[in-house]
Amino acid sequence: MNSGVGFPTLGLVAWLCCLSLGSVQGGKVLVMPVDGSHWLSMKLLVKELIKRGHEVVVLVPESSLLIQGSDSYKTQIYKVPYTKAELDGSFDELREGAFLKPPEFADALINVERLVNFTKIQITGCESLLNNEPLMAQLRGEGFEIVLTDPFLPCGSMLSHMFSIPAVYFLRGLPCELDIKANQCPSPPSYVPRFFSGFTDSMTFPQRVGNFGMYILEMYACKMIYGHFDDLVNKYFGDNLTYKGLLSHGAVWLLRYDFAFEWPRPLMPNMVLIGGINCAKKAPLPADLEEFVNGSGDDGFIVFTLGSMLSTMPEEKAKQFFDAFRQIPQRVVWRYTGVVPKDVPKNVKILKWLPQNDLLAHPKAKVFITHGGTHGIYEGICNAVPMLMFPLFGDQRDNVHRMVVRGVAEQLTIYDVESENIVTALKKLINDKSYKERIMDLSERHLDRHVQPLELSVFWTEFVMRHKGASHLRVAAHDLNWFQYHSLDVIGFLVLILVTVLWVSLKCCLFCTRKCCRIGTAKRKSE
Repeated sequence: MNSGVGFPTLGLVAWLCCLSLGSVQGGKVLVMPVDGSHWLSMKLLVKELIKRGHEVVVLVPESSLLIQGSDSYKTQIYKVPYTKAELDGSFDELREGAFLKPPEFADALINVERLVNFTKIQITGCESLLNNEPLMAQLRGEGFEIVLTDPFLPCGSMLSHMFSIPAVYFLRGLPCELDIKANQCPSPPSYVPRFFSGFTDSMTFPQRVGNFGMYILEMYACKMIYGHFDDLVNKYFGDNLTYKGLLSHGAVWLLRYDFAFEWPRPLMPNMVLIGGINCAKKAPLPADLEEFVNGSGDDGFIVFTLGSMLSTMPEEKAKQFFDAFRQIPQRVVWRYTGVVPKDVPKNVKILKWLPQNDLLAHPKAKVFITHGGTHGIYEGICNAVPMLMFPLFGDQRDNVHRMVVRGVAEQLTIYDVESENIVTALKKLINDKSYKERIMDLSERHLDRHVQPLELSVFWTEFVMRHKGASHLRVAAHDLNWFQYHSLDVIGFLVLILVTVLWVSLKCCLFCTRKCCRIGTAKRKSE
């Protein structure tokens, strides 16, 4: 009986294996990444594509923050008109003030200006690549089938347009929701909160008024942020093409979030959710680290890191954390490269780099202290670890808000942090079991999916290669002007018909009334 069931089952498995092998054909992929933490999750997809037999070339600027060469993929280095020191300086300016003072309304404008300055220096690198005629000719002759890029910067989209090959976008999201607007995706301010509004998707009337106000202000902020992007695109392509117009031709958008984290909202058919792509694979801890965390006993341990781009802080701020950790029984694994005091608490282990996801996957992990980047947030969600969050810049404040509202995290501000506040928050997260229960529920919902994010990313990337794009997923709204999109022409036509019918009816009534009046008058005269 078992053998009777076994042979058909083995046959089915063999057939599926053959099918999967036959469906993967090696293609040529050009990768234009964005420097910094953006590259870390994209690199996972790049390596997986190589495993599937694809030939991948990654364009790497000679001066970069995190993008480096690798034996696992081919790189093409291109010259840029700035040094590593200048790039570091621009990034330091972007994060400047995060430890010193609270964000105010005026600071929002300063942060926009810093973001513009940060992207401007990388735009010069893009121009250097586009003006490198020998390299561009070489790339054009390689016969790439797609461009895999992060549209936070315009270079990848421009290469896609220049080489007439489809683009696959890999991103968390763009400032001012440019990704949503470029896709002609509805984003009603009545229930979709704007970034940094501090609202949820269930808003009161005053909140909806405020959200609509931010929706209006967002349009002006976009002009500041993307003005030099538009200038660059128009310089090379003309025809008054904007960056938004260039992005609208993207084949597929791989979005690094899902609705366990994001507020529910409309999406277009070519927008694919791959939240949690960075926390799928786990590895054993190094022996010394395994010994340290296992020695924490029933109290467990805390993971502390402020992301890949920030491993230090002012000494007076670090002192508050060291003082706080002396007062708790848990052990702490802290990624920190700043000045280390002589009296480091015995329960604290300082590392220049730590295996964040592997630590969070350990059963003794109690709390994750993080800045609120999406990589860390999803690793916290995947491994069901409550979070103590210190947003610094960028989208982090909004990310943290989503976690706090869901009851799985506590938020503190880094600029006025004190050891007492840290201890209180940690005890609350550890002793109040509701935080753990809610993060476990959130984790279960996030992990309950039919296809893993990395597998989904590979599928859609290969789909675009197989079909030379995904034009059937592009909505017809791109071919309409704003007058047609909002059906104002149809409404005007219907109003015209209504007015015409009313006018004709009125004229008929007046005509009949006059006729009746004339007949009545004639009768009275005859009598």
